[in-house]
Amino acid sequence: MAHNPGPSSAAAADDAVSRALASDSKSSSGNETTSKPGGTAPIHDYDIDRVEKVYRKLDLRILPAFWVLYFLTSAIRSNIGIAQTMNMDVGHDLVTILSLTARDTSLALALFYVSYVLFDLPSNLVMSRLSPRVWMARIVIAVGVVGTCFAAVRDAWSLKLLRFLLGVVTAGLWPGMAYYLTLFYPPSRTGKRIGMYFTAAQVSAAVVGLVSAGFQRMDGVRGIVGFRWMFLVYGLCGVVLGFALLWWLPDRPLAPGEERPARSALPWHSLGRWLPRSPEALTGEDAVVHYHDLRRVYHARPWTLRDLGRVLVDWRLWPLTLMYFGVVGVGIGTQLYGGVIIASIGKFTGVQVSLLFAPIWIMDLIAILIVTPISDRFHRHRAFFFSCSVCIQIAGLLTTTFALANPWARYGGLLMVGFGLGPTVPICMAWTGEIFQRRHREVGVAVASALVSGLGNLGSITTTYALYTGWPEDAAPGPHRYRKSNLAMIGILCMSIVSSVVMVVLLKVFGNEPAKKSTGSGESSDAEWEDGAARREAHQRGFKRLGWWSKSAGDDAADTVTKKVSPEV
Repeated sequence: MAHNPGPSSAAAADDAVSRALASDSKSSSGNETTSKPGGTAPIHDYDIDRVEKVYRKLDLRILPAFWVLYFLTSAIRSNIGIAQTMNMDVGHDLVTILSLTARDTSLALALFYVSYVLFDLPSNLVMSRLSPRVWMARIVIAVGVVGTCFAAVRDAWSLKLLRFLLGVVTAGLWPGMAYYLTLFYPPSRTGKRIGMYFTAAQVSAAVVGLVSAGFQRMDGVRGIVGFRWMFLVYGLCGVVLGFALLWWLPDRPLAPGEERPARSALPWHSLGRWLPRSPEALTGEDAVVHYHDLRRVYHARPWTLRDLGRVLVDWRLWPLTLMYFGVVGVGIGTQLYGGVIIASIGKFTGVQVSLLFAPIWIMDLIAILIVTPISDRFHRHRAFFFSCSVCIQIAGLLTTTFALANPWARYGGLLMVGFGLGPTVPICMAWTGEIFQRRHREVGVAVASALVSGLGNLGSITTTYALYTGWPEDAAPGPHRYRKSNLAMIGILCMSIVSSVVMVVLLKVFGNEPAKKSTGSGESSDAEWEDGAARREAHQRGFKRLGWWSKSAGDDAADTVTKKVSPEV
């Protein structure tokens, strides 16, 4: 179970931090310390460079592991598409070997999303109760095991069963990663980091296609067709990676002075005693700095069904879900039908279509790397960055749909769609964490991330089965192919923009104050929320402290004022 210290352990941790800060203040300069009445840890304003150093250290520990696991799980999830065309010339493709009909294939693809949506929320709730490190590793191991089983499929029903099971075990991965980040970073810093590992999906889409050429050359080795080799290798790699995460990913941060419970004291101790200990993410002064900067995550209270109910009825969920619904629908549509659209706008060969398809995802990746860090620095304007990105997608779809006289202009429209698509999903997930962590604490992040991701993925089903190939009249070959589907997606994207504007307006009207907790010690929710990060988030970072942006004396003065007026923890 998640480590939820009671009042006595929290007080002990505060005493330990107080001693560490007192010791540190003798050798540090430029840091202000103000004690809060009641004997709790003092306020200690570390220099921003010192805080940044701690978060960079966390980046090196968490982000590479997240990138690799998301790359591999994305490859396992999507390689069924490549398998349908591998060694097709000799009849060794997935469709021919399993005698699949078009209905079998579409149903198998849909079953993944059905189970994914159903189990997203339960998976995230379990993660918030158990060790996030262990649960994340469990997801990757299970995805690897199911992915390996795809090598043994013999007919349509076994393929459908495994696709459903793959959705079950994958559920909770994407929202769980967003929840996991909020245990180590303030939400105002998560957009860039979500974007960094989100690029793994784009790279995976390109690499899987290239690597499949090697597996096709293995066709017939030891009597195994090429796509079975691909399923087997990717699945085994997933199992190995999942076990490696148990040694590499850190558990939720532990307050200085506290000790992790003995494995025999864990509710799953019969299994826990066999699990390896992961080194702490931060130690020494780094741990003290992080404790003071993000104290809200250290003394988490166990949530109840009443707390869960408050999150589920919170109106803030629905604008975010509608935002996610639109952009995910366009993303899936571009991924599944981008090649077909390219082929329909010009006389391109199959190889040329493949080469022209890749730059769409390169533009997607470039936009993520440019826009998401800026959205973190102006975190109060996430709706603006989201809406601007969606507008670029709309402009791209309009160009692709109506620039019939110029095929390269239509292709340029697809590049615009890719660029606009990239930042939208990370921004939406970061904004979800930002709103619901303050409103409902950990359970808010866990539930909201899962529901926004899960229900938003219904946009994938809409795109696949109501639009494009699901709309036979619109899918007929010709210059106007997919015109109505593109216009429908533009309408859905406009809904996403309206939802983001509505969210901003409603937050201005109703605010986003912490909800009243059903469990507590009588302390003020506002007081619990205040920590170093919360005080800094009152002021946006903007372009300060970037190499190409010189920090003015006015900025220094503003930082000084921020420290002086910071509320007590």
